[in-house]
This record gives sequence, C-alpha cells and structure tokens, in this order.
Amino acid sequence: MALTLTHYLVLGAILFAISIVGIFLNRKNIIVLLMAIELMLLAVNINFIAFSHYLGDAAGQIFVFFILTVAAAESAIGLAILVVMFRSLDTINVEDLDALKG
Repeated sequence: MALTLTHYLVLGAILFAISIVGIFLNRKNIIVLLMAIELMLLAVNINFIAFSHYLGDAAGQIFVFFILTVAAAESAIGLAILVVMFRSLDTINVEDLDALKG
C-alpha cells in the first residue's frame, strides 16, 4: 500500500490537533507550551512537504527551511526568557509572568 497525500494530511492534522489540545490543557508550564507550539509548526511543515511533493514544486520545501529557522530562533528566545524568569522568580508557571511587567 502506497502512502498518498491524504495520509500525510491526516498525520499533519492529528499532530496539529494534539498541539492545540496541549496548549489548552496545560496553560501553566511554559516548557510544555513551547513544545506544543513547536509541534504545531512541525505539523504545518508536514503539510507543506506533502503538498510540495504532490504538486512537484520545490517551493514548499524551501519554505519549510525558513519556517524551521524561525522556529529555532523562537525556541532560543523562549528558552532564554524562561531561564531569566526562573532565575528571578524560581518558578516557570505562566500565571507568574505578570511579575515581569515593568
């Protein structure tokens, strides 16, 4: 049995749904929120790759490289903010983010 475009789109939809559930169920831990956002971006990347392969165009695959670059920068900045927050507040709960306001 060969894998079709539908298989990849269903996989991307399942990963996207899991990330949405992860964001809504866990609003307290920043690390889990960052992981859910990254999973969401990877689900979108799977769809870009699937459509790119299906249409025979490399534009979707090139666009994925830009998305991965932005995702890496977002993760680095998010983890840096997390480290600063943990050093100042000794917690990583999202509810305590308002203490960082100026």
